[in-house]
Amino acid sequence: MLKKHPKGLMVLFFTEMWERFGYYLMLGIFYLYMTDSPDSNGLGLPLEQAADIVGTYLALVYLTPFIGGLLADRVLGYRLAIFIGGGLMAAGYIGLAFQGWTIFWISLLLIIFGNGFFKPNISTLVGNLYSTKEYQALKDSGYNIFYMGINIGAFICNFVAAYLRNNYGWGWAFAAAGIGMIIGLIWFATGQKAVKEADVLKAKKAEDMSLPKIFGVVLLPAVAFGILGWLLPGNIFSSDSTDAFVFGSIPVVVFYFSLWLRASKEDKSPIAALLAIFGVVVIFWAIFHQNGSALTIWAENYTDRALPKWVEPVADKLGMVQNVDTSPREVIMLDGHGAPVLDANDNPKTEMGPHPYFNNVPQDQWPSQNESLKLISTEIFQSVNPFFVVFLTPIVVSFFTLLRKRKKEPSTPGKIGWGLFITALSTLVMVAAVFASQNGLQKSSPAWLIGAYGVITVGELFLSPMGLSLVSKLSPPRLTSLMMGGWFLSTSLGNKLSGVLASLWNMYDHKAFFFIVNFSGAMFAALLIFVMLKWLRRIVQEHTGQN
Repeated sequence: MLKKHPKGLMVLFFTEMWERFGYYLMLGIFYLYMTDSPDSNGLGLPLEQAADIVGTYLALVYLTPFIGGLLADRVLGYRLAIFIGGGLMAAGYIGLAFQGWTIFWISLLLIIFGNGFFKPNISTLVGNLYSTKEYQALKDSGYNIFYMGINIGAFICNFVAAYLRNNYGWGWAFAAAGIGMIIGLIWFATGQKAVKEADVLKAKKAEDMSLPKIFGVVLLPAVAFGILGWLLPGNIFSSDSTDAFVFGSIPVVVFYFSLWLRASKEDKSPIAALLAIFGVVVIFWAIFHQNGSALTIWAENYTDRALPKWVEPVADKLGMVQNVDTSPREVIMLDGHGAPVLDANDNPKTEMGPHPYFNNVPQDQWPSQNESLKLISTEIFQSVNPFFVVFLTPIVVSFFTLLRKRKKEPSTPGKIGWGLFITALSTLVMVAAVFASQNGLQKSSPAWLIGAYGVITVGELFLSPMGLSLVSKLSPPRLTSLMMGGWFLSTSLGNKLSGVLASLWNMYDHKAFFFIVNFSGAMFAALLIFVMLKWLRRIVQEHTGQN
């Protein structure tokens, strides 16, 4: 299968694999690190604050590709931007290995800007490899293969994270993320010959806004709007960080609409189609990226993570075991459904008690005073989704190949619509999990969480690589990386929305309603795609000659 694809694909495949190893290693432990007690070198933050930080981080990480894509398209070229971005991310991950709030915030800033330079430009290079007639028909499957590389890295990293944080501490795990990024850059440097031909900048047109003007009318206002959102008294969108992000995003969103308004007749319809897709898939990312917040909360507090006795020795040697005991410690008081008990000022009350895992475990199943319970580390559940991606990608690619031979393959926009529909179904698995666990009164079987990840992975494979492929197909060549930044802007908005939704977790007494809200959003987004499908297919056909 790979023999038919350009040689540069494997260079980009392994570069992205190592970059995503670092990215998802950090993300897999980020929430856990922030909510862990200071006695264990965690930050000791309450659930809502940690969820808000995760959502804001994920939002900003995917907002900065607008800047990185713009500079790569106009000035830097795609390969140099990738080296800059990878270097910044490596420094940021290693910075998180050190204690202190100042270095914590600086490190996050380095990762946020590093991803902005790296992410849109490596995806653009993949598309550029398929720009010749020889490879054009293989672009969708090329992105599926590239996407598998992302998820090999995301699968491996959580086992490394669990081993290092359980045996050596949080700092070593974060440092491993930085080392992974450095390995990826070394691999990319050795494969320059195979990707050089894809790093070609296109001449800009008269209607394209100049760089100084973009910085003056987009970036500076974005910063000013963000500061205004932060300083506004009270909260419009649940927190100061959310207000700042939403306000700061307004000039960037307006800029993308201005691209359509100023576009030539030739470019107008493909840009309009991409903007429509960008708007709808915000909902997908809002649900999908709750793996770092709401689904981590479910895995941590509601899922039965106790290991069978025969598994314990192997898991222990691999560093996948978290030992918890019933010795008293200062913990946040929880009600019967795992929600914090608040005082008169809406601050969580604390008490001396056993590890929070025992909150919904019958006392006759608690270990004795001098013993501990061996649990699978929470972050291991983060590897379920990438495992399914690696396992299912060849099946999905073969499925689409079979349909193509029979002339029944859905169009690329059609695949995105079906992806949203399948994503909606994944939330119903979690609704069933809530009822099966009597709304958190007893531990839920891990099979529910694994099942939900399995279903949403199918939706992801229908949607995410197809979105990257569609951007590459429809973007005016001189704006490809900038429009790739638009795809990641929709990811950014969805990620922030995921944090907002997760921060409302404790508002729902019955957790089924939390997942029903997600189901409703995904189904609405799927319907929007299907309503626009005829229009979207016509544009793709006109501008590419393909579905």
